[in-house]
Amino acid sequence: MKNVKVLGTGCANCKTTLKLIEEADKEKDVAVELEKIEGIQAIMSYGVMSMPGVVDGKVVHAGGVPGRDKIAGWL
Repeated sequence: MKNVKVLGTGCANCKTTLKLIEEADKEKDVAVELEKIEGIQAIMSYGVMSMPGVVDGKVVHAGGVPGRDKIAGWL
């Protein structure tokens, strides 16, 4: 099972990113444990300064909504 974390304080881009990852998970039928991290201290511990951030073992995205192709590549 993959553990993917979405880092963000709850803005529209963070919510959209979370939704896109959930949709890609269903399409690819991959077992993904999706975690939302909203605490600013926890977000900064990953070195992410632009949100949303996505962590899949390491930071794979920061700032703006990632494209569907990029998300599919993580999964």
